[in-house]
Amino acid sequence: MKRLAVILIGVLAALPAAANDAPALYDVHCAACHGGDRLGAIGPALLPENLGRLKPARARQVVAQGRPASQMAGFAEVLTASQIAALVDLIYTPLPAIPDWGLDQIAESRIVHHDPDGLPDTPQHGADPLNLFTVVETGDHHVTILDGDRFQPLARFPTRFALHGGAKYSPDGRFVYLGSRDGWITKYDLHALKLVAEVRAGINMRNIAVAADGRTVMAANMLPHTLVAFDARTLEPIKVIEVTGKGGKSSRVSAVYTAAPRKSFIAALKDIPEIWEMSYEKDPEPVAQGFIHDYRAGKEEGYFDRGAFPVRRIRLDDYLDDFFFDQAYTNLVGAARNAKNGQVVDLTVGRKVADIALAGMPHLGSGITFEYQGAKVLATPHLKGAAVSVIDMTSWKTIKRIDTLGPGFFMRSHENTPFAWTDVFFGPHKDVLHVIDKRTLKIVKTLRPAPGKTAAHVEFTRDGRYALISIWENDGAIVVYDAATLEEVKRIPMNKPSGKYNVFNKITLSSGTSH
Repeated sequence: MKRLAVILIGVLAALPAAANDAPALYDVHCAACHGGDRLGAIGPALLPENLGRLKPARARQVVAQGRPASQMAGFAEVLTASQIAALVDLIYTPLPAIPDWGLDQIAESRIVHHDPDGLPDTPQHGADPLNLFTVVETGDHHVTILDGDRFQPLARFPTRFALHGGAKYSPDGRFVYLGSRDGWITKYDLHALKLVAEVRAGINMRNIAVAADGRTVMAANMLPHTLVAFDARTLEPIKVIEVTGKGGKSSRVSAVYTAAPRKSFIAALKDIPEIWEMSYEKDPEPVAQGFIHDYRAGKEEGYFDRGAFPVRRIRLDDYLDDFFFDQAYTNLVGAARNAKNGQVVDLTVGRKVADIALAGMPHLGSGITFEYQGAKVLATPHLKGAAVSVIDMTSWKTIKRIDTLGPGFFMRSHENTPFAWTDVFFGPHKDVLHVIDKRTLKIVKTLRPAPGKTAAHVEFTRDGRYALISIWENDGAIVVYDAATLEEVKRIPMNKPSGKYNVFNKITLSSGTSH
């Protein structure tokens, strides 16, 4: 999208600028990413209800200069200071009404493509069902199901607009669930290679998570400020949870994850310095309306709604936009977009237990773990720094910062390889991938699979023998490397493959990939 924005800047610079006509400026420069109604699309909703942590002065700076480590381009060369000010005034102006999107609207949106009872019991293709990849192609809004043994596409189907890259699987790997920024959840059967159902969880959605028992899907919404639980089998809505803090302040949800050993969902909140844990151990029962906010005075941890998915609130020192969990899901490591340090939260006791020196906006959601000299370590790239940090997960001290050619976005490895791979997603070296030896913490090779084109997001086959990387361009490709020799094996043309997700690695919670 950044490339598209730059192209648009060049084209639109030749057009006559409407002096300070904010709606006209918005339609030309903002609507493609943030929606003509300001309710969000590829980019977030631009409403005062969603901008509580972004002050107008900072918003003017973001419009002018762009936002680091995001797809937001700067418009200082196209718009005057007064035009930027007019745009910012517009986005801080409330809409006459924000559309309702509650349980009734969600239920009415549901589309059933195939009856779950009519689907086959066994795979209808010859590929290993646990070595499939779901490849998200954002260039033309499609998904390709790729055979991870033959490296051949098995199916390709259109998706909803602005699909989020993180595919989620049922615990047995049979179904894949996909979420789009405009709120749609899609369920796809990897046996029959057919769509099963779709439902719209919200107007502007961040991501989804699938319970470890396979019964529930939880959606995290930026607009409205809700979490929504669904029956994973049918995508029928079970419950809408309004996301509000102790004082009644509502919050967008940055992300939701499943913590398998804890039998719970864990959500990051964007506007409240809390994380929420919601147990799914009890059988979920539909709740048509009413939300019980039973906050307990004087307690550090609170619960509300004692029915299905009771919410445990863990208060923090700072907002957390990004999470990482240890393999046991005992500790959560979080970082906020503007924080200098990471926080370690012990989920058992429900409080922060350590700070981590993680300046440079680490991308913890892409962190990996491995053994180094007898210790379990966490390694993460930085969105604002040209380095990978390696952290001891007992002392939470930084063991080493590995210098790279630029800020990175994704880092991956596998239990069966001695190497960890990280991209250089931002800056002039965006075409680079570094291969790091986990035994020495040194870069052993730097690859340029497509000079001048963004190379990103490594994922391994289930046995770790091959590493697949994305050429993140419309005329892009999946490039397959031998993970031992680091030599190219095959190149598969694709349309901006933003991410690829191996079934086995995901459902077994591989330490080398995101969960």
